[in-house]
Amino acid sequence: MTKAILSVRDLCKSFGALKATDHVNLDLCTGEIHALIGPNGAGKSTLIQQIAGGMAPDSGSVHFLGQDVTQLSTPKRAQLGLARTFQISALAMEDTVLQNAMLGALGAQGHVFRFFGAASKDRALREVAKTMLERVGLADMAGARTSDLSHGQRRQLEVAVALTLKPRAFVMDEPMAGLGAEGSARLTEFLSDLRQEAPILLVEHDMDAVFALADRISVLVYGQIIATGSVADIRAHPDVRRAYLGEDA
Repeated sequence: MTKAILSVRDLCKSFGALKATDHVNLDLCTGEIHALIGPNGAGKSTLIQQIAGGMAPDSGSVHFLGQDVTQLSTPKRAQLGLARTFQISALAMEDTVLQNAMLGALGAQGHVFRFFGAASKDRALREVAKTMLERVGLADMAGARTSDLSHGQRRQLEVAVALTLKPRAFVMDEPMAGLGAEGSARLTEFLSDLRQEAPILLVEHDMDAVFALADRISVLVYGQIIATGSVADIRAHPDVRRAYLGEDA
């Protein structure tokens, strides 16, 4: 396995008697898509929040690019190059597509609150934003209001915003959610190519997409990783079949 860009070690998080994250170990390596799957209530969202900086663990550590980032905020991790897309859209719906992309570029610089002033006329920021919109196929929609986009187009925009951060790794939380078959197929193709630019930790319920994309899969059940391996390994793993995939997997 190539070098780990993101490394989680013995991460624990409890809510009263509930162990939402129970000594989790996880790596994301250069050039790979590592999928994290598991049933509802397994603790996936809690784990992702700890990795991205939205929630502090009770114990354990998160290292990114060799640096201990366990105590760093989400914006600080983003500035280091850890880009996240959300299960529920975090876009500014009343702003234009271009404005959202520019806001992401400003976030990469640490100057988000400059956006509605002189930054909106910053030619360099506009060019970065336009380039990323073109990459995801939204260049023609730059002037549209974000609320007028389809669900699939909003997913594309979220990826464009993440790309403005010049990410070294992505954390993607159910990017296929709400997409039809055509949208899922298009996004699957895009993410497959994207891994060469930055590895992706992918949380996803669409198992067709997971099996098509993942180089490795980790299965989280009741806060614990019960298996990590290739698609073939996970398909055949008896504990995974019982806990999540079913006997027809």
